[in-house]
Amino acid sequence: MARYIFVTGGVVSSLGKGLTSAAVGLLLERRGLKIGIQKLDPYINVDPGTMSPYQHGEVYVTDDGAETDLDLGHYERYTNSPINQTSNYTTGRIYSSVIDKERRGEYLGSTVQVVPHITNEIKAAILKMAAQDLDVVITEIGGTVGDIESLPFLEAIRQFALEQGRDRVMFIHLTLIPFLRASGELKTKPSQHSVAQLRQIGIQPDVLICRTEQALDEELQAKLSMFCNVPRDAVIEERDVETSIYEVPLMLRDKGLDDLVVRRLQLPSVIESNMDDWRDMIDIIRNATEVVEIAVCGKYIQLNDSYKSIYEALAHAGIANRIKVKIRKVDSELVERDGPEAHIEGCHALLIPGGFGKRGIEGKIAAVKYVREQGIPFFGICLGLQVAVIEFARHVAGVTGADSTEFKPGAAEPVIDLMEEQQDIEHMGGTMRLGAYPCSLVPETMTQRIYGQDLVSERHRHRFEVNNQYRRTLGQHGLVFAGLYREKDLVEIVELPDHPWFVGVQFHPEFQSKPLRPHPIFRDFVRASIMQKNRSSSAVPEEAPMEKDVK
Repeated sequence: MARYIFVTGGVVSSLGKGLTSAAVGLLLERRGLKIGIQKLDPYINVDPGTMSPYQHGEVYVTDDGAETDLDLGHYERYTNSPINQTSNYTTGRIYSSVIDKERRGEYLGSTVQVVPHITNEIKAAILKMAAQDLDVVITEIGGTVGDIESLPFLEAIRQFALEQGRDRVMFIHLTLIPFLRASGELKTKPSQHSVAQLRQIGIQPDVLICRTEQALDEELQAKLSMFCNVPRDAVIEERDVETSIYEVPLMLRDKGLDDLVVRRLQLPSVIESNMDDWRDMIDIIRNATEVVEIAVCGKYIQLNDSYKSIYEALAHAGIANRIKVKIRKVDSELVERDGPEAHIEGCHALLIPGGFGKRGIEGKIAAVKYVREQGIPFFGICLGLQVAVIEFARHVAGVTGADSTEFKPGAAEPVIDLMEEQQDIEHMGGTMRLGAYPCSLVPETMTQRIYGQDLVSERHRHRFEVNNQYRRTLGQHGLVFAGLYREKDLVEIVELPDHPWFVGVQFHPEFQSKPLRPHPIFRDFVRASIMQKNRSSSAVPEEAPMEKDVK
């Protein structure tokens, strides 16, 4: 029978509940347990698919096509948890299900209420995850204790613990211990209030994980234990990490969190964990001295979480190449205004990520033109592939009016066009080409060499595609279509063989990259950036004029 861990957050949002949940999952996996992680989000959107990245960060896509919270990326990067439709539920999705059941008459005329109908639906979502033959289910509750919208979820997990048995359920509360610089003190009162709110609901935390920028002394930890009614050994310090977020599991293991969880839940058949490979990885991150700088040119650059998986995938590739990857965040609208050289010069590679809408597109196209002509490595993802095709069509293949019907409806030369299956779709939410699809790699292409195989599966999230009517023209001028979805003859990968490294992919490879198993395309892209740096540094400068002898 599965055990259950619920992770809640207090004091402020964005404390890192997702990272902490993923770290707990990793530690339990290393003890020989099969775990699953899910997130329950209190917002009313059915999923984040229609939300601006500025509102919610990136949308993380699963193999089965769920558009989910970015924390699921942390879960998948840290663990082998099954990540699918059961991994993310929102208030909107819960209420939609309940309303559908009411319309079908499944409640037999009852008045539908938050308790028991909404809370029962939330509990059913937790059990759906557990049904995947798991030893432990870790459920992160989004938001902060005290939020009105979180109350049904907290009530549901209170009921869940009562029904499943308190010995099978564990509550972990993540809280902030703020440091007041003016007085030089750490303050526990906000955490005390946060736990008090939980206890009013009927939830007593078993573990208190304390986010802090300063070390917690014995006296302060004893105070938290006393006033939060948590055993002293269950007050766990989680210091701000200096090097990498991948230090968090090691920090929690050193504090004995996995031992505490195993004892509290009486977990069977556990083994001693071995984190040597993880420690070796952290050593590589700490000791890498060489740096390459990669420009990421997008329209949501101001918010780091907008391209979270891409930044992490670049970091993974840096680990594999034993090098630090420095990211230069480039606003594509500024490239439109100032020209690409002003923002990209000196970088060793350029990556253009996915996105939607016309804003900043001409800046991205100009950036692609610059690196193509300068021989700088280029990697385009989703929209990045599309702007690369537009740029190549305009400036190499002679299709001067080349454009996408996404940016210019009725374009005279639509080298990028709406997919046929998308033509009659009216609703925006959950209707794109989503999830994993096979990609056949063309033999003897660079991408086929990078993967080392002929068929791969990658995740997608898009509506527009390369227009097959232009493939002959583009191919005649040197663009290679290196990967195809054979069933519908869709372009998945393009390359330029006469360029040091130029690849565009219609899918999102960043979603399958892990710190100990980087995605092969990212790994090779970073390797190409190292080679670009070496070429730049070894270039022979022009001979300086000889100084005249001074007599």
